[in-house]
Amino acid sequence: MVLDTDTALKTAELLLQINAIKLRPENPFTWASGWKSPIYCDNRILLSYPAIRNFVREQMARQVEELYGRPDVIAGVATGAIGIGVLVAEQMGLPFIYVRPEPKGHGRQNQIEGYATEGQTVVVVEDLISTGQSSLKAVDALEAAGLKVKGMLAVFSYGFALSEQRFKSRELSLNTLSNYESLISQASKTGYVNQNQLETLKAWRENPENWKP
Repeated sequence: MVLDTDTALKTAELLLQINAIKLRPENPFTWASGWKSPIYCDNRILLSYPAIRNFVREQMARQVEELYGRPDVIAGVATGAIGIGVLVAEQMGLPFIYVRPEPKGHGRQNQIEGYATEGQTVVVVEDLISTGQSSLKAVDALEAAGLKVKGMLAVFSYGFALSEQRFKSRELSLNTLSNYESLISQASKTGYVNQNQLETLKAWRENPENWKP
């Protein structure tokens, strides 16, 4: 769910502007999962653009407070959301921790890096939601450590039915600055894609796992 339509469209515009989101319907990308996709999203790029990262930082901090209230801690999901999570925590004057996909294989074998104590409330920051699997693994780790997860806020979501079902089954609130619908709307309005490409992007979203170019 997006809280603010204007913010969703503006975020999509900025991500397209810096090529954080690449649309390539005629020459699809191959994801790590093996899925073929006409779109690729790397929101870490926004960290290299001060004006854009400041916009994202301010909007995410505002939405964290409006949606979930002020938590005790902000958590980022490694590695893509570490930098973004730090920005949000800094904007809100809150402690920051991050969650690895798996515990380290050496040293203290931490999965959660930083300092937090059992019973504290936390909002999880993500850069991108695709299937939701890695995001929910981070939530599992936080809850196993005794932290109370109030919800998750991400920069962008593809809005797959699979991820929506996963979050719903966990009764975990997920909100995003922008989403696939806003992206398609902005890309179409600005002429970033033509009508044929637009139809391809819409068709892919209907059945991404089995889509073939």
